Amino acid sequence: MNPRKVYARLLERGREISQLESIRALLSWDQRTSIPPGGHAHRAAQLATIAELLSIRVADPEMGEMLNRMEESELLRDPLSPMAVNVREWRRMHDRAVKVPRRLSVELARASAEGEMAWQQARGRNDWASFLPYLERIVELKHEEAGFLGFEDEPYDALLNDHEPGQTVRNIEPVFRTLREALVELLDRTASSHRRPCHGILRRNFPLSAQESLARTVVSRLGYDFHSGRLDTTAHPFSVFIGPGDVRITTRYDETCFRMAFFSAIHEAGHALYDQGFPAQYWGQPMGRAPSIGLHESQALLWENLVCRSFGFWVHIYPEVSKHFPELNGFSPEEFYFAVNEVRPSLIRTEADEVTYNLHVLMRFEMELALMRQEIDVMDLPGVWDQKMKAYLGIVPPDLESGVMQDVHWAEGAIGYFPTYTLGNLYAAQFFAAARRDLGDLDELFTKGEFRLLLSWLREKVHSHGSRYRPRELLVAVTGEDLQPEYLVEHLDARYGALYDCRRFPQARRRQVPPVNEPEPDRDCFEALP
Repeated sequence: MNPRKVYARLLERGREISQLESIRALLSWDQRTSIPPGGHAHRAAQLATIAELLSIRVADPEMGEMLNRMEESELLRDPLSPMAVNVREWRRMHDRAVKVPRRLSVELARASAEGEMAWQQARGRNDWASFLPYLERIVELKHEEAGFLGFEDEPYDALLNDHEPGQTVRNIEPVFRTLREALVELLDRTASSHRRPCHGILRRNFPLSAQESLARTVVSRLGYDFHSGRLDTTAHPFSVFIGPGDVRITTRYDETCFRMAFFSAIHEAGHALYDQGFPAQYWGQPMGRAPSIGLHESQALLWENLVCRSFGFWVHIYPEVSKHFPELNGFSPEEFYFAVNEVRPSLIRTEADEVTYNLHVLMRFEMELALMRQEIDVMDLPGVWDQKMKAYLGIVPPDLESGVMQDVHWAEGAIGYFPTYTLGNLYAAQFFAAARRDLGDLDELFTKGEFRLLLSWLREKVHSHGSRYRPRELLVAVTGEDLQPEYLVEHLDARYGALYDCRRFPQARRRQVPPVNEPEPDRDCFEALP
């Protein structure tokens, strides 16, 4: 068969696979937002059926033969052409599907759906005993999956590679260690500071209807298109790309907490902005999706932290906040900016401040790694969790719901996923520094409510490439450098060192990147420690 006809057949197969993935995404969205309690068992069976159909199509020997034919063709001589990229990524998908038996794929899908259902029911009751068998089964299956996928050094590498192609424990562990040490040191400095935010700002009632209205207003202003999306409530916030014209986000609300729903909605909108920015002509192809979970996280974290925790953003958005919550009219944007950026060790990862967030992630990574190395058993997790929380954050959870059972990821079988959050933070800081070099004073733009320039820059530099580059290749293409943790460390030092008057690095150490235009707020806004 002519190579161009072979490629046309591969495109058809790719769209078929993407349609099945889209159906799976819609079923999962419904399970997390709308399904009645009695429907979970049937939903687990549906998801298992979809997993089997996907496994059949991706592992089909005919697909392997078509890829073999294309790989011999001169049509792929440019490795960065859309055709070559699609073939490369389809090869990766096919080889993985061939390695993992269909029986195991179906068992994993069923175990994950059942595990998530069991987690939802057990979490609020702090019922570790009833959830434990489901998690033990998932971990057992993930060990089996890693064995089939193969690895050079660590079983964990096989699972990590699923989410972050090309990354290994060997090349991220030193980066994470450096980051952890810097974060613990910064946390100590902020804890020792005489400056504190005005806690009264956030100690009040925030009606749910006003929170939802504000969230919709803010994410729209950032660029999220509600004509092609929607905002719903869930137990654990997420975004989902159903297909072209349908990218949905979720959040969760607490009337006593402003930050939780607000920043969760922005985080998920950051994911959605990425999905809404993929070129429509590449739907159903690797060129029309992100190269990794970490790259996807970088876009969510860039908007959540680097944009929407900045002073310029709060100068712009505070009038809108005051309109939704009139009792805040007596406070200034500077006061609110410090309040929402307070550094305080907390129990819940998704509610953590920017300094402590990655400590939550790193402890989960270390536990996953220990599980896959069989250094600990699943039944040991609650105790290990409490030990690490005490060592890194100085606090111990009072119950399992706010401790080892707080995240859905292990329940849904996503072992190897947590490192992508920290990688996303690292990528985001480096991308943001490059955007600042190209666009100038971003904080001044945010003060004026100008977010389109940054979104356009991201669409051009990041979103338009789809999976053309592997994650760290894209980082080099956009910023000119491989992964450099100093960008994140220095960003955090600049923002929180200014707020807490405990800055470590002088401006000259900022790697010739223009400094963040952070304010020196009026000291009347702060409560002095005795």
